[in-house]
Amino acid sequence: MRKDIVGVLRSRTTRLTASLACAGLLAACASGATSGKASSNDAAAYNVQLGIAYLQQGNLALAKEKLERAERQNPRDPNVHGALALLHERLGNESQVERHYRTALRLSPRNPELSNNFAVYLCRKGRVDEGVSRFRDAASNPLYRTPEAAHTNAGVCLRTAGRLEEAEESFLRAIDIRANFAEAVFQLADLQLQQGRTAEARTRLERFLGENEATPDLLLLGVRIARATGDRVAEERYARRLRVDFPGSEQTRALAELDRNPG
Repeated sequence: MRKDIVGVLRSRTTRLTASLACAGLLAACASGATSGKASSNDAAAYNVQLGIAYLQQGNLALAKEKLERAERQNPRDPNVHGALALLHERLGNESQVERHYRTALRLSPRNPELSNNFAVYLCRKGRVDEGVSRFRDAASNPLYRTPEAAHTNAGVCLRTAGRLEEAEESFLRAIDIRANFAEAVFQLADLQLQQGRTAEARTRLERFLGENEATPDLLLLGVRIARATGDRVAEERYARRLRVDFPGSEQTRALAELDRNPG
């Protein structure tokens, strides 16, 4: 199968996950401020929520307006700076991204969500060792609710850098923490397929799908594994399930491309 740097058929090995939702930056926004600073701090928290919502919608101008207002209202809120870092990454303002992440982490050094998000940025910039270190810091924090995600992110970062043994170790750590974490299972089985360990990849995929809900990524991976082993029955089964269960997905569109470019 040909490698497409930007497409899903490339195995999505650069998919890293930063937190935009309430489990991440907005978690602290819901906690009340003390009465002396309530008005300003609450207004800042509200504007962070609005800014993140606009960022998720792709409205960068309004996101910038709300988040800069939040910074004026409460410049010592780490969530404000974490959100501004995400905004400036979308805007391509590289110097501002790192400045805001470092400010956020200076204000909240043990915040695992901020560590994870900064690590995602570092890995995207090719700063692998720094990124992996921060992912592992996040995963080791007992307050972090999804350490399996940080370990998986570390694995993706290492895999992208060609450090495949270390990547596999990170995926296995994630699976040890949460055996039904589909992204870690996908990444590990996809790595095994890449290395020609097709039987291992097939066994891991089939075991997971026997006990858990399928995802579009896993079904497309099933097609690729079946094709690699020459199992036409399994290939058609996975392909049919992908088309029926996820007809509008990126992976279903990728399946058509895979059929057009089987070599």
